[in-house]
Amino acid sequence: MYLVTVLGNLLIVLAVGSDPRLHTPMYFFLCNLSLADIGFISTTVPKMIVDILTHSRAVSYAGCLVQMSFLILFGCMDGMLLTVMAYDRFVAICHPLHYTVIVNPRLCGSLVLVSFLLSLLDSQLHNLTALQFTRFKDVEISNFFCDPSQVLNLACSDSFTNNMVMYLVGAMSGLLPVCGIFFSYRKIISSVLRLPSLCEKYKAFSTCGPHLVVVGLFYGTAFGAYLGSAVSRSPRDVAVASVMYAVVTPMLNPFIYSLRNKDIKSALRRLLSGTS
Repeated sequence: MYLVTVLGNLLIVLAVGSDPRLHTPMYFFLCNLSLADIGFISTTVPKMIVDILTHSRAVSYAGCLVQMSFLILFGCMDGMLLTVMAYDRFVAICHPLHYTVIVNPRLCGSLVLVSFLLSLLDSQLHNLTALQFTRFKDVEISNFFCDPSQVLNLACSDSFTNNMVMYLVGAMSGLLPVCGIFFSYRKIISSVLRLPSLCEKYKAFSTCGPHLVVVGLFYGTAFGAYLGSAVSRSPRDVAVASVMYAVVTPMLNPFIYSLRNKDIKSALRRLLSGTS
């Protein structure tokens, strides 16, 4: 699954980079999403594979904080980029005549940079909270990686302060992107429903289909994992839910965007055949 995820996302990046016809904002954001997915899954699965081969699940205190930091960084990047892609679809459908003026290369670069900086801030706020711990040894976490929701519960300092920080960064990394996506699609649906013909409505909705599926998978599995960890005390249930959003979702994203996208499929064929 790890190799399929990395290979699938790298193929999308190479296909978009090698085909000038795909040098558009939508595919630029898709490339960044693919790179974030590679980083996201690479923070957990390689360590898990080593643990399986060595029959040891131990991780150092510093290693746990580093893994948690990169996990939150790339996970938050996924959410931010999905929000940016929703805004891109909003401008393309609701303001098509001004699309090239509004979503220009400078704005695209700025949106990706802001997404990265906000994600970095989110991950460092988690780490600053975790650094309040006393150093611990032989603490068991019921997951295959240093899950932030479980690591932060091991804090030996004031739990109220830790909870406030968790809710704050959780709102920044989860609630704000969801609100942005919801606002964009509310405007998109309202605009599409005013189109005169069914053919135009279908064409408009079809450009949003893969993005909506990825949003549903990412946030559905992520919220399910965190709500499940709060409700269920079974380590197996927590681990299965975590696998869904940390491993399965990044693996499915390339297939979702390529199977129904003629441009991506054509670019992949040209890339693999070596033609231009």
